[in-house]
Amino acid sequence: MTRIITSLVLFICGLALAQAPSAQYEQGMGKALKLWSEGKGTEATAIFERIASVEKNNWLPNYYVSLINTIETFKAQDKSKNPALLDKAQVALDDATAVSPNNPELMVVQALIYTAWIVQDPMTNGMKYSSKAMEQYYKAQALAPENPRVVFSKAEFEIGGAKYWGTDTKSMCAEVERSIGLFAKFKPETPFHPNWGLERAKEVLATCGK
Repeated sequence: MTRIITSLVLFICGLALAQAPSAQYEQGMGKALKLWSEGKGTEATAIFERIASVEKNNWLPNYYVSLINTIETFKAQDKSKNPALLDKAQVALDDATAVSPNNPELMVVQALIYTAWIVQDPMTNGMKYSSKAMEQYYKAQALAPENPRVVFSKAEFEIGGAKYWGTDTKSMCAEVERSIGLFAKFKPETPFHPNWGLERAKEVLATCGK
């Protein structure tokens, strides 16, 4: 009986340790997020890639690799580098999605990748990717209607389309405002889960409808 109890205790302890995030993982993720917050996207991406190569069953490192590379294209002065960045973003996102399918946070990034392709070449890519981006937002909205990034990102994308076609943005601005309230209530699962978007939402609301 003593052996059985001892074996059971060791099994439970081993299971707990296997499920608990390692100190090395936490340090790496914290360092990478800090670098990203300092505008050092390349350095942050390199760390996230190393973490992803070890954390095979964790979608977060590849999520950030994809997100950072996508965001970099919106800031790039030299658009010739963007296709390579977006290809890298797509590969990382596919890897993250394989680990965590039906994840609304990943769907938002997929929509952002499509948006980046549109910005890269609106005449060629507008028709091709607009419907695909909206499809991702609709799927994410169905899964997580109160997720602030889903609500805001969808509204921002729709505002861009409305401005292009010269249509009213009032309802979309209302959604941006609603997302700000959702951001205030949102609590990420861990310190490393997605928690971005509030400042951008405030910026968009400040000029919305003007």
